Amino acid sequence: MLIKEYRIPMPLSVEEYRIAQLYMIQKKSREESCGEGSGVEILENKPYTDGPGGNGQYTHKVFHIGKHIPSWFRSILPKAALRVEEESWNAYPYTRTRYTCPFVEKFSIDIETYYKSDTGNQSDVFNMSAAEKRQTTIDPIDIVTDPIPPHEYKVEEDLRLFKSVKTQRGPLRDDWIEEYNNNPGKTPIMCAYKLCKVEFRYWGMQSKIERFIHDVGEKVMARAHRQAWCWQDEWYGLTIEDIRQLELETQLALARKMAQFNNDIPK
Repeated sequence: MLIKEYRIPMPLSVEEYRIAQLYMIQKKSREESCGEGSGVEILENKPYTDGPGGNGQYTHKVFHIGKHIPSWFRSILPKAALRVEEESWNAYPYTRTRYTCPFVEKFSIDIETYYKSDTGNQSDVFNMSAAEKRQTTIDPIDIVTDPIPPHEYKVEEDLRLFKSVKTQRGPLRDDWIEEYNNNPGKTPIMCAYKLCKVEFRYWGMQSKIERFIHDVGEKVMARAHRQAWCWQDEWYGLTIEDIRQLELETQLALARKMAQFNNDIPK
């Protein structure tokens, strides 16, 4: 098992990020259903009590991941394994997400997240034991200065250029965290502390694939948080009731798409 703790500061309040996060999840679910052999099914989306983080919202999804992973990774998995299940428990400001593959018994990704009103300077958010701390690498992510692969660059998602119409926030400077620390309270601040545990227990491939998953995951997290900032004119001002309605509409749209896909498969 390879364990990393990611710390991702954001120039938003914890409550603003809650809306941003939920808006992005339903939007990306629609986007990820595009492409041959790809799709997302939302099996459950309901409140829970006395679960991870206390009370919250439980979601169970199935990703039919088709061509969304590299060919070398697909080649080591049976065709039936190109299906990933996601269970998430959202008891904001705590969340937990777990990914498993029904046909790959020894594979899992487990992500616990705490959202805190700071720049990522807390030392032990997860109350880990001494042994766990020794196994864990801390990896800060800066949404402005971390490099972006050239093929992923979009002008509209360049934080050095983006300025929100609704909030008038932005553009962000390279030293935006230092600027906040010099003027605390002047602007909102929060940090997503993510404890990611990746396990792929197959002899000869374990280390390579666990590192690969972390590398991909780090890029995905950095991109998602940049988008949360650059899409704020889409989600700013929405209420939790608005979000639940969007989630319902997305769930129904995805169900129709998957039903059509299944009907198109030759019998």
